[in-house]
Amino acid sequence: MAGKRHKEQRKIALAAKPEPARGAAAARALRGFLERHARALALALVALASIRIIATYNVFSNVIDEPAHIACGMEWLDKGVYRWEPQHPPLARVAAALGPYLLGIRSQGTARENDFSMYYEGDAILHRQNYDRTLALARLGILPFFWIACGVVYVWGKRYFGAATAVAALFLFSFLPPVLAHAGLATTDMALTAFLCAALLAGLMWAEEPGAQRAVWFGAATGLAVLSKFSTLVFLPAAAVAALAAYVIVEPPRAGNVWQAIQGRLPTFGLAVLTGAVVIWAGYRFSFGPVAWLHMPLPAPELFQGIQDVMRHNREGHPSYLLGAVSIDGFWDFYFVVLAVKTPLAFLALLGVGTALALRRSSGNRAWLPLACAAGVLCAALFSHINIGVRHILPVYVMFSLVAAVGAMQLLDRAEGRTWAGAALGALVLWLGVSSLLAHPDYIPYFNEIAGSHPENILVDSDLDWGQDLKRLAARFQELGATDAVSVPLSMVDVRKDFGLPRPPNLDEIVSHPARWTALSLTMWKQRHLGLPPEFWNVPIWPDRVPPTEMVGKGMALWHFPEGSGTR
Repeated sequence: MAGKRHKEQRKIALAAKPEPARGAAAARALRGFLERHARALALALVALASIRIIATYNVFSNVIDEPAHIACGMEWLDKGVYRWEPQHPPLARVAAALGPYLLGIRSQGTARENDFSMYYEGDAILHRQNYDRTLALARLGILPFFWIACGVVYVWGKRYFGAATAVAALFLFSFLPPVLAHAGLATTDMALTAFLCAALLAGLMWAEEPGAQRAVWFGAATGLAVLSKFSTLVFLPAAAVAALAAYVIVEPPRAGNVWQAIQGRLPTFGLAVLTGAVVIWAGYRFSFGPVAWLHMPLPAPELFQGIQDVMRHNREGHPSYLLGAVSIDGFWDFYFVVLAVKTPLAFLALLGVGTALALRRSSGNRAWLPLACAAGVLCAALFSHINIGVRHILPVYVMFSLVAAVGAMQLLDRAEGRTWAGAALGALVLWLGVSSLLAHPDYIPYFNEIAGSHPENILVDSDLDWGQDLKRLAARFQELGATDAVSVPLSMVDVRKDFGLPRPPNLDEIVSHPARWTALSLTMWKQRHLGLPPEFWNVPIWPDRVPPTEMVGKGMALWHFPEGSGTR
């Protein structure tokens, strides 16, 4: 009896054996397919993401910062100077203004009356001809930076982890809603993402083989990163120090070789510094003039003025909102919360697998390197008093995509002997792909499932409502035939003239007596307290007590109070 039972169990075991074999064959076939067709797959992924980005151009109105960036870039192109606002460097701004400039639009001669004048100048540029076409061309100028960022992901992945991992990393990066969001706006964040990460990769390659050509690439990429955004001056050294510390821990060099390595790299490092300096100076049209706070004339005085302005801005702080609280000085945990709720959960799961693998010394891969770079950027961001969105740390998604791809390949390799690993990988990839596609076109206000149905209780500003829904709001008011209406949008310009929106409310209507139709920006409501000065931020306002009738897009709340309504 026992022998018969043993034979039956053996038959069952033999019948089950081919399943892992089929799983192993499928995993090897998939890896081989990715390896053989890596370049074609990478181009297809970039093309798909580009189509998704371009499809958003005419859906949304300009976000609050776009007119200012376009105005500053147009001044550089049209007048050959850079005076509107040096707090941001010119590279991405010039790229944004190039399309309108080629369309024949020039500076509009707005008087420089205050710090907001550049917003009116940019608004005049956008409405000089066809608004939708001009804005689309401005946003199109940022798309090449997205391509460069994708190129960095692919090259970094292929060089250190193989072609299959490079394709996986590019898939993960190009499906991230925050990346798609800021690749589709005429702002500076995608340029920073592209060139900060390009500088890190070029610096790594130069450190491995310190030749003159690689030094030039390193210097040029660093110069372009500085011309993209001044946070480079903090993020790049922080990432480099973190990567060096990780290298010493994981692959400790012998003491005698350290000084020799430094000496061998000094000449080409000097070449990199010189190249970067020339690139930066060229970005400011080789200008030369006095720098007030240094009391001397220098090349590119706008650069030094811009650095001083950023330092002052950070010292004075900026209104920030997190989990229902408002602060001028920011929050130490802001970016951790941002990453937790703005990143797809499937991506975070793969990142967790890749991180665990990177922290194992026996793993044999170098996933610890991009992980260390990302950690350096995040540590530097902790000291910022300007906490207004995931866009400020967007470069970490390049490094995180590489680490998450290593995790995905680990699951794929384990699928050769464990069916659960293959099933888990398939489920995570499907989850990420579907959630990303379903987010279209609202990539700016994307939140993962943790945020629930009221993300405005967690974050606002450029993570949710950056003024992108004004066209939708105008269309909704027109559909409703709304009279006795007011609106409080997130905008620096005259939305009544530009979009036909209702008048702004008076103080009484803000505090206690809403109009029959009332539309409020979530950022103006939650972060700016409907425009009231800070000393009145504790004054109760009616939106906190009365739920909105509907949402227009993701960023505008709309209330309807019928005639005779007691609520009104």
